[in-house]
Amino acid sequence: MLRPIRMHATAAIILGPLLLLGLMIGLFVGCSQPVAIEPIKKSEDIPPVAPRKFNFTPRPALPDAETARVRDLRFPQFADVAEISGIHHVYDNGASPKALMVESTGGGCGWLDYDRDEQLDLFLTQGGQPDAPTHAPRPPDSLYRQRDSGQFLDVALLAGVGDRGYGQGVAIGDFDNDGFDDLFVANVGRSSLYRNRGDGTFELASGTLEGKRDVWSSSAAWGDIDRDGDLDLYVCNYAIYDPYHPVSCRDKNGVDSICHPRNVDPEPDEFFMNLGDGRFVECSRRMGLYGPGNKGLGVVIADLNDDDWPDIYVANDTTANFLFINEKGARFKESSLEIGGAFSATGEPQASMGVAFGDYDGNGLPDLCLTHFTGESNTLYQNLGPQGLQDVSAVTGLRELTLPKLAFGTVMSDFNYDHHMDLFFANGHIDPRFSDTEGYEMASQLLSFDGQRWRDGSAVAGPFFQQLGVARGVATADYDRDGDLDLIVVRQNSPAALLRNDSQLGHGLRVAVVGRTSNRSGFNVKVNVTCGDEQLRGEFAGGTSFAAAHERLLCFGLGEMDARCLIEVHWPSGVVDKISIDHPDRLVTVVEGLGQLGHQRVAE
Repeated sequence: MLRPIRMHATAAIILGPLLLLGLMIGLFVGCSQPVAIEPIKKSEDIPPVAPRKFNFTPRPALPDAETARVRDLRFPQFADVAEISGIHHVYDNGASPKALMVESTGGGCGWLDYDRDEQLDLFLTQGGQPDAPTHAPRPPDSLYRQRDSGQFLDVALLAGVGDRGYGQGVAIGDFDNDGFDDLFVANVGRSSLYRNRGDGTFELASGTLEGKRDVWSSSAAWGDIDRDGDLDLYVCNYAIYDPYHPVSCRDKNGVDSICHPRNVDPEPDEFFMNLGDGRFVECSRRMGLYGPGNKGLGVVIADLNDDDWPDIYVANDTTANFLFINEKGARFKESSLEIGGAFSATGEPQASMGVAFGDYDGNGLPDLCLTHFTGESNTLYQNLGPQGLQDVSAVTGLRELTLPKLAFGTVMSDFNYDHHMDLFFANGHIDPRFSDTEGYEMASQLLSFDGQRWRDGSAVAGPFFQQLGVARGVATADYDRDGDLDLIVVRQNSPAALLRNDSQLGHGLRVAVVGRTSNRSGFNVKVNVTCGDEQLRGEFAGGTSFAAAHERLLCFGLGEMDARCLIEVHWPSGVVDKISIDHPDRLVTVVEGLGQLGHQRVAE
């Protein structure tokens, strides 16, 4: 988020053992707040689950430069239709001469069908004055209900989710498996958990989060870390900071300025285990989900080492990132120094904000792309399996394209189904004082991978990419049900953008899932697609981007491939569903153990 403290590679080597020592000490500390609870489930209490094996043939992670076929790029096209669709949300960051630190990070966004009318709805967090007095409440969050006409109407107050905390991010998932998505809203101070009643309204259920602290929370993610069929919650916390009694930070001229991360102490993240009886318990340290430094802003819950257990990756601001490896649901081991992903290729911690998740090189393993401060560039970690995560930002051209930018939200997907990945970056600085130097308002970027390097298609992707703004949260959904992924982009102090995907599409396949024994939302379900001689793999990851929640939909781009497809869905329970379809270009919904519920052909 903020300008990082530079560290020489030699210093990183010296500090490595110290970081590991700090981690070992942290593992012996109890839960962050004592509560009267039932014991956390041990590994022997978890029913045995058969390993999920894919019929997947690994390929080289990156083509040889001399033999690779560089694909012809057709950059995706987007149009901002927020205003004509009835979305008029403006995230107010409450900027004032006080330069409060929390002004720099919000706001968030998330897609859901809260009333199950088969029209996607949109939740957007709101800010306001960070230190607002009690008699002057902040503006409420927004819940835009989509009507049959495609128009959106804000019904947050009617639905009971007009949260007035200083909003940051949102996590969306069906934590009680009743068929209706619930909401966790991360705030500065008291966060909120809303349970969906199923009648178009929500009830506040924050009291079920036993041990939740009133701290600065940023992003959050749902996932089933023990594969027991219910959702657990990871909450990223940033720093010990009270906007009512802020740390005083001034520039060289004595003017109040936004604090550097070194001026504030880290606030440890929180992890809430779902006990299955309507309660959650905070047990981050007991589960090994703790590391030194912290300052979490982005999170992913997904299987990163291909052992069928969901791991947790945390993007930290100016400190080492965390990679918590899941030890079969009983505990985690922080392994970023061993596996990779803690530092850049030069051995430096970076100002990490958001994180994109996807298999950009088609080797069947998920890669990570982190957004950073100006002068650092965004970082692409290539997943090499047993060889760990490797920073390939420079060799793939990403470094030079993103070096002058400061980004938060980010998404990796094949937006136009041309069989290569795209990256969207939501750019914008944290401090208006940089307007005349590095720039405050920035244009967002759209990059495409040609098989060897990332190419910048922002100039031809649509007018939105020529606009300057301060963008934060980004979430994907096929909100108009035309077969491709659209984007919602939250900008500070200017209207949010609803980017309708107007791309010329290749062949593609969309997969949605409904769990029965596994969690109903389908988090951490893996999908393997084979069409002709093409093989693609995806996972319904928890979190990703920044402060955002996506529609739970996997999209596979096939380019010119129009052939019979085999879809293998591997559930956390161990169940495997196999579906064969004659042609792609459709939505396939798979119900656990029942196979294909039905399919919808993409609109011509």
